[in-house]
Amino acid sequence: MFDLIGKRRWFYIFSALITIPGLIFILLTPFSGGQAGLRFSIDFTGGTVWEIRFAGDEQPTPVQVRDVMARQDLGGTAALTTYGEQQFVLIRTEPIGLVEQPPPTASPGATPTVSPSASPTASPSATANPTGSPVGSPSGSPAATGSPTPAPTATPTATASPSPSPTPTAAPSPSASPAVPPPSSSGLAELREALEAEFGTIVEVRQEATIGPVISAELGQQAILLIILGSIGILSWMTFRFRDFRMGMVAIAALVHDVLVVVGAFAILGTFIGLEIDALFVTAMLTVIGFSVHDTIVVFDRVRENRVRHAGEPFAAIVNHSLLQTLGRSLNTSMTTAIVLFALLLLGSDATRSFIFAMVLGIVSGTYSSIFNASALLVDWHEWAERRREKEFAAARVR
Repeated sequence: MFDLIGKRRWFYIFSALITIPGLIFILLTPFSGGQAGLRFSIDFTGGTVWEIRFAGDEQPTPVQVRDVMARQDLGGTAALTTYGEQQFVLIRTEPIGLVEQPPPTASPGATPTVSPSASPTASPSATANPTGSPVGSPSGSPAATGSPTPAPTATPTATASPSPSPTPTAAPSPSASPAVPPPSSSGLAELREALEAEFGTIVEVRQEATIGPVISAELGQQAILLIILGSIGILSWMTFRFRDFRMGMVAIAALVHDVLVVVGAFAILGTFIGLEIDALFVTAMLTVIGFSVHDTIVVFDRVRENRVRHAGEPFAAIVNHSLLQTLGRSLNTSMTTAIVLFALLLLGSDATRSFIFAMVLGIVSGTYSSIFNASALLVDWHEWAERRREKEFAAARVR
C-alpha cells in the first residue's frame, strides 16, 4: 500500500515552493508604487469602461487599440468580447469623468432668436402703447384702432419663445456617426476621434460608464468581507458536521494555501505581463474555495467512517486508507472540470480569460491541498495532541 501520509513533509516543501514566491510579490504591492505585485483593474481603483463596435466584420486587436490609447496619453487595457456573432472592443482606462450633455432647449440659443424679432416690433408699438399690451387696454381706443400692426406683430413675438426649440435640437445632429451619439465626455470624445480615424466609424456603443473611487473602495471591502464570511461559514459547518474543530481548521488552512497560490500567481504575472485583478476574480476565488472544501469534505467523511471500521489502527494509517479510497474520485472530478476550463481558456473570450485562468489555478491547487495538505495537517495535529496527552498523563503519574 502506497504511503501518502508518510511522505507529507515533501508535500509541505512543495507547497512552500509554490506559495512563498507569490507571497513575496503580494507583500511588494504596497511598497513598490504599482511597479511590482498585484495589478488592480478599474473595478477596484476606479476608471472608465467603454465597449464599442466598429463598422465591418473585423475588429481591431487589443494591441492596436492600446497603441491609440497610448498616443492619447491614456493608460488602460483593451480586450475583445463576443455577443452572439458580433465582436466588441472593451476598453478600460483611467477615470475620464463622464459629464451630462446640455438639455435640448438651451437658453443661449433662444435669446438671439427672440431679440431680433422683438426689436422691429417694439418701435411701432412704442408710440401707440408703451406698456407693451396692445390688445388688452380698453382705454386706449386710438392705440387699438390707429395702430393695427402691434396686435399681429405681438402675436409672433409672444409665440417666438417656443420657436427656437427646433434650433438647438437640430444643432447636435451632425456628428461623425449619426447612428451612435458622441460620448458625453471630452476625453472620450477625443479618444473616439482618434479611434475612428484609425479603424473607421463606431457603429454601436454597448457600455459607457465611469466607476468612481468610492464605489471601487466599496467593492474591495465587500470582496474581503465575502471571503472572510465564507471561511467562517465553512469552519462552522465542518465543525458541526464532523464534531471536530480540528477538521474545520485544517480545511481553512488548505483554503489559505489555495488563495495564496492563485493570488500569488496573479501578483507575479501582474508584475511581468500586467495581468489585472477585476471583480470576476472575487467570483473565481469564492468558487475555488467551495470546490476545495468539497474535496476536503469527501476525504474527511471517509476518515470518519474508517475510524469505526479500522478501530485500533494508528490515525495516520486510517487517513492514508481514506486518501487512497477517495483519490480516484477526487482526481476524476477535478480533471473533468479542468478540461472544460482549459477549453474556455484557449477558445474563450479575452474578457473572461483572467477569470478562467484563476479558476484553473484554483481547481488544481484545491485538489492538491485537499489530498496532500489538509489530511497531512490533520494527522500532524492529531499526533501532536496525542503526544501532549501522553506527556500530561506521564506527569500526572509521577506526581
